[in-house]
Amino acid sequence: MIWDQTFIELAPQPRGFHLVTDEILAQAPALQNCQVGLLHLFIQHTSASLAINENADPDVRGDLERHFNVMVPENAPHYEHTMEGPDDMPAHIKSVLVGPSLTIPVNDGRLALGTWQGIYLCEHRNNAGSRCVVATLQGRW
Repeated sequence: MIWDQTFIELAPQPRGFHLVTDEILAQAPALQNCQVGLLHLFIQHTSASLAINENADPDVRGDLERHFNVMVPENAPHYEHTMEGPDDMPAHIKSVLVGPSLTIPVNDGRLALGTWQGIYLCEHRNNAGSRCVVATLQGRW
C-alpha cells in the first residue's frame, strides 16, 4: 500500500459550478502509477466546495448555480455574518450543503468516474482567488 499527497492549486473562477477534472488530473501525476486505490480530494476553504456531476452539458452547471441562488439568497434578513459582503454568508451555507471533500475510486491509473461524470469546483463567492485542494492518493502501485 502506497500513499501520496499533493496540494493542487485551482485557478480563480467566478461564482458558479466549474468543471475542473482536467486541472486536477494535470496536478496529480502519481495517479497514473496507481493500479487500484482511492483519491481523496479536500478543499481548504469555507466558501467553496467540491462535487461530482454532469461533465458534458454546461446547462447543468448553470442550472445548479441558479437553483442555489434561489435556495440560499443574498441579503437574507436573518444573517448576522454580513461584514464580508452579501455573498459571504450564502457562500458558507452553500459550502456546508455541498461539502468540502470527495473520494473517488482509481483503477489502472485513471479515476473510475462514470461516462458523464466530472469533478466540479463549486465557487460560491463573487470574487474568489485561487483555491487549494489537498489530494491524497492511497493505493497499490
